[in-house]
Amino acid sequence: MQKNTRLKGKVWKAGNDIDTDLIIAARYLNTSDPKHLAEHCLEDVFPTLQEEIQAGDILVAGKNFGCGSSREHAPIAIKHAGFSCVIAESFARIFYRNAINIGLPIIVAPQLAKAVKPGWELEVDPVSGLICDLINAKEYQGEPFPPFILEILTSGGLVPYVKKKVKQHG
Repeated sequence: MQKNTRLKGKVWKAGNDIDTDLIIAARYLNTSDPKHLAEHCLEDVFPTLQEEIQAGDILVAGKNFGCGSSREHAPIAIKHAGFSCVIAESFARIFYRNAINIGLPIIVAPQLAKAVKPGWELEVDPVSGLICDLINAKEYQGEPFPPFILEILTSGGLVPYVKKKVKQHG
């Protein structure tokens, strides 16, 4: 994610308490290959996801998204399936951190998460947290990232961020 990037895509709407096993079932965790994980991302929630997703689409969910085990495979599967970001009413803490660590923008926006419908088109400014519902010409304010998290995201995740910092201070 670049610092001035706006994300635009069609909404895929999930419910409350989508756990990491629904995001990527344990039966697929014999590898950490992002392509393999993406092929099975959310397959029990959206059976036609692989045929219909467009790069940049946006996943919107209810409360407690990413609960369950602390597997980092879940945000990797979401990112490599083609989602540009995840917006939810709330996130499980470990999922939130794992998503940031792999460079997947996730935004807390309870009002939008309750209002939006599948198929709507959104434009998201991950820096400010501003989300535009392009279907109804409405704006919602999500929680913006603190500067240090924004720097991790704009670096592409925690590993690229650390490499950049080591190089700067090397």
